[in-house]
Amino acid sequence: MIFEQIATGGCQSYLLGCEASRAAILIDPEQSQIDRYVGLASQLGVHIRYVLDTHTHADHFSASRELGRLLHAPVVMNRLSPAPYAGMRLDDGDMLIVGELRLRALHTPGHTRDSMCILAADRVFTGDTLLIGGTGRTDLPTGDPAALHDSLFGKLLKLPPETLVYPAHDYKGRSHSTIGAEIAENPRLQTTDRDEFVAMMQHLDLAAPTHLTEALRTNMNGGRTVAQLLAEAAARVPFIALEELNARIGTLAGDMIVLDVREKEAFEAGHIPGAVHLPRGQLELRVNAMLCDPTARLVTCCEFGKISTLAAATLRELGFLRAVALDGGVKAWAEAGYPVERQA
Repeated sequence: MIFEQIATGGCQSYLLGCEASRAAILIDPEQSQIDRYVGLASQLGVHIRYVLDTHTHADHFSASRELGRLLHAPVVMNRLSPAPYAGMRLDDGDMLIVGELRLRALHTPGHTRDSMCILAADRVFTGDTLLIGGTGRTDLPTGDPAALHDSLFGKLLKLPPETLVYPAHDYKGRSHSTIGAEIAENPRLQTTDRDEFVAMMQHLDLAAPTHLTEALRTNMNGGRTVAQLLAEAAARVPFIALEELNARIGTLAGDMIVLDVREKEAFEAGHIPGAVHLPRGQLELRVNAMLCDPTARLVTCCEFGKISTLAAATLRELGFLRAVALDGGVKAWAEAGYPVERQA
């Protein structure tokens, strides 16, 4: 078997190929690595026959549709996937033939309704269903902790203990594990009772993925890249200049609210005085509870002014029609010499 693992931050994608036929499949590709995948296939002398997503990703932008068009290869997903561009949909137990390789789909709902794992010889590609030392979260759209318990304990963990585990994410530099090692050492798998497992998953209190809304929209319809989303958002969002915001900084409480949509660490390292912290991934979930007045004038800001543009567009869609984005972001604000607060 030809096998390559491609890491993009914590995201993991995989190229599997048949030595004899040079046919290959690409699993869970990430948008920023398109050129790398194409170059790697050329370097290895393989032809990518299929591009597969193990589920509808909410934490990174899938490259499946673009690669499918580029390589003239069908995009493969579970039959329950909402993506209209999936050219081949697999049921539980369906098999893909890639040269002499036989890949079997295991429908493993829980993280998402359309989650599946792919069993290939001595290894299983688990998507976000089973991670190294963890499991997929169940608090995002179509997640179901009871279904995840059944998928894990009723199906995936019944594979031979020596089966290699290759997940779609790992943030600690680990390449793989085994079913046996996860059964023995994975903290979330020590709670085997179904009700206790469900309760545990419901009380994890995890932060939402940074680009939750944009990732889901892109991955479900496949029609727009990140650059396109930004261009569309910028076309319908007004901006406020750094100097204009600075002139109003003393009257923020009465005039406008600054929403810093970066992650906690970035916010605490330095933010615009008086800014309210609301990470982009949690915007839709928390904005109505935090801001009751839809007529409030809101200024979104992020590090470089891109994610805040998307956030402002989303706020306008949610009815906050006076939302604007800060032109330039917090980095430009600090570089201009304007005041910055730091969390103690």
